[in-house]
Amino acid sequence: MNRFSTSLAALIILVAAGCNKAPNTADGGGNKVRVGYIGLTCEAPIFMAVEKGFFKEEGLDASLVKCEWANYKDVLALGGFDITHHLVMYFLKPIEQGLDVKFTGGIHRGCLRVQASAKGNIRRITDLRGKRIGVPGMGTPPFIFANRVLGANGIDAGKEISWRVFPAGELGLALDKGEVDAVADSEPIGSLLLAEGKVVNVADQAKDAPYKDEYCCAVIVNGKFLNANPKAAAGATRALLKAAKWVEANPAAAARLSVEKKYLGSNPELNTVAISHLRYVPSVSGAEAAVSSAAAEMKVAGMLSPTTNVPELAKRAFAHLDGVSDEWLEKLEVERVAGGQVPPDQDIRLFAELILQDKEESCCKAPKSLVSQK
Repeated sequence: MNRFSTSLAALIILVAAGCNKAPNTADGGGNKVRVGYIGLTCEAPIFMAVEKGFFKEEGLDASLVKCEWANYKDVLALGGFDITHHLVMYFLKPIEQGLDVKFTGGIHRGCLRVQASAKGNIRRITDLRGKRIGVPGMGTPPFIFANRVLGANGIDAGKEISWRVFPAGELGLALDKGEVDAVADSEPIGSLLLAEGKVVNVADQAKDAPYKDEYCCAVIVNGKFLNANPKAAAGATRALLKAAKWVEANPAAAARLSVEKKYLGSNPELNTVAISHLRYVPSVSGAEAAVSSAAAEMKVAGMLSPTTNVPELAKRAFAHLDGVSDEWLEKLEVERVAGGQVPPDQDIRLFAELILQDKEESCCKAPKSLVSQK
């Protein structure tokens, strides 16, 4: 297994079942806050809020709680941790069903894609009708995004698409073997498949309207924690939003620090490329709008109840906190560290390295896909 394979595998393998829980936060104005995370590229603001002292600036004693994706929603709802940032679409159905959590601010845009084999003839969403799409799991954010895109283009995802589930690291291999016609994925897998020349983008949340201006990830807080600790919830939200702004200004530095501090298993180059494809432009109004737009399309796609009142759901899902506003964000300034930005040829250099690496492998054995092994 080459070093890019190892990096990606370590990045996407989740931790063992359950979460490593920290002591409970004290009720009624305590300064302790537990922040949930999985260990993904896009969670850089969580890591930077700790490493750059943004939680401390808010007078908070923050501890990190590492979880697995499978029960992330339930652990937050049950108080296993207090706050995190995560995908809006991932939480809307549970909120519709009564999950007591609230969105409080937008972190970044653009981490999901639908990609088709470069060797095939699928180039538009409408070309996917009747095809097989590989996903890392039913109900995962890539699956939900694909459903939204299909529904918006008049395709019944439940009847006109054959869904195939593979471990996230094996989506590229499934394409190679002809087991699927397209895949729905998230970073850094999408960037790696593009760099290898395996795929073309059919739908890109970072570039395609109406998704390119929509916040895919937002700060989300446990409802009981918010009610008991409104000041701590507001301070933790501000720390994460400031960290997001810092990541936007210093993506390469954030990528390096995330790896060096072992928050995730990757390498700085790969992590930098993945982070550079996201836009960390924090916004309160942007997150509120994303909740509404995502809910509306999820209802069209049949992922929400046909009787759901979208405006009411969006209002119930979002909380405005004291001192957390677009006006505050506009005035907020963050440092730009030396060497913290992305070199203009970063993608080109990564692509060249991948080609060279495959050539070196082919001298002694058949080359392996960078995303073919878990």
